[in-house]
Amino acid sequence: MQSLFSRREMLMRSGTGFGMLGLSSVLASELRADGSSAPMIPKQSHFPARAKNIIFLFMNGGPSHVDTFDPKPELKKQEGKPGKGGNYMPSPYSFKRYGESGIPISEIYPHLSECADELCILNGMHTSTPNHEPGLLMMNSGAQQPVRPCLGSWVTYGLGTENQNLPGFVVLCPGKPVVGPALWGNSFLPGIFQGTHINNSKIDPKNVIGHIRNQNLSTGSQRQLLDLLQHINRQHLEQREQDAQLEARIQSLEIAYRMQSEAQVAFDVSNETDTTQKLYGPGQFANGCLIARRLVERGVRMVQVYYGSGQPWDAHGDIMDHKRDALQSDQAIAALIKDLKQRGLLNETLIVWGGEFGRTPTAQGSKGRNHHNTGFTTWLCGGGVKRGYVHGATDELGVNAVENRTDVHDLHATMLHLLGLDHELLTYRYSGRDFRLTDVHGNVAHEIIA
Repeated sequence: MQSLFSRREMLMRSGTGFGMLGLSSVLASELRADGSSAPMIPKQSHFPARAKNIIFLFMNGGPSHVDTFDPKPELKKQEGKPGKGGNYMPSPYSFKRYGESGIPISEIYPHLSECADELCILNGMHTSTPNHEPGLLMMNSGAQQPVRPCLGSWVTYGLGTENQNLPGFVVLCPGKPVVGPALWGNSFLPGIFQGTHINNSKIDPKNVIGHIRNQNLSTGSQRQLLDLLQHINRQHLEQREQDAQLEARIQSLEIAYRMQSEAQVAFDVSNETDTTQKLYGPGQFANGCLIARRLVERGVRMVQVYYGSGQPWDAHGDIMDHKRDALQSDQAIAALIKDLKQRGLLNETLIVWGGEFGRTPTAQGSKGRNHHNTGFTTWLCGGGVKRGYVHGATDELGVNAVENRTDVHDLHATMLHLLGLDHELLTYRYSGRDFRLTDVHGNVAHEIIA
């Protein structure tokens, strides 16, 4: 098997990468060592990184911890007794312990249970709000109020990206979740760090990004035209102090030119073997997971894959809906872990799974569960975290996180740490103060790092 570096280098330089364009054709100003005119070039981390890339599998709507990874036998004993917001309701799903680590996983994850020894489960998660909009904003941007830069924007701002022919931050979301583009927006960070949203409900590689192909000019003619346009734009920029929109337009034009053919190749899963396609299974989420692997393999820094549009995990009426959603994502998640591992990419790719919060241990109506923020589960895999490990715990009824409590700021600080970034040093000056993803909060969960 090729080394991680040689495989990525091969993929990034093949086809329409620098191997075809040639470094001489890239504007000299893009190669400045200080990165001032090339904000997406790879940057030095604060300290040696454990992970190079992130794949964030986002289960929007809020999956229930007591029905997935945090079994609570006491709920059966307390069934029907009053609790906060309703009567206690045990999980309708059975749990078993899997792997050498003996991690408990619900029956609704038959494929993921095969990967138990790769998982690092955070059962002590909690967040500040049980409502979707502020919860989504908090999990994605570290702040409840709109609009702050999202996690992916901070990551690419801090580290750039390995492949200059693809966006550094890609969001695969079929349709529009609650809050929408604010979840992958750059806010006051330069516009080049905004996430590139791809509707993965049905991807056509030739049209995955609007106007990806120029039907009127050859590649060489486009390059000449763009060089002239960028020369004029930069002259214009020099006359204006800190024109963020113009700078973002300059960078966007460059990456748009370079993406013309490489993006089509990256998003074309038909190039995968039948074995690999069967491993992931059918469906838009499976397609998103496979594309995520293809993107990080090509040096994209962060990929976020939303399970669906809206709030598909929002099981107010019937917690049995979780079985449907788990089974539609289970095979693809397990395939992603196995695929990255056999390609030698899992150790340097951090996978994160979770939603904006959890669900109550009590019933809503007769069979549903309401939003719950004081205790829920997120898990991580690869990228330098411990394998087959459970960190933190909720109380015996699953109401509150009581052991090794981890809030969203702690999660973000830990993710940045695994990427080699100190969350207290990753700042951006705006409106008279230094902002950061974790604001004035956040502690790295060193206990989960391998």
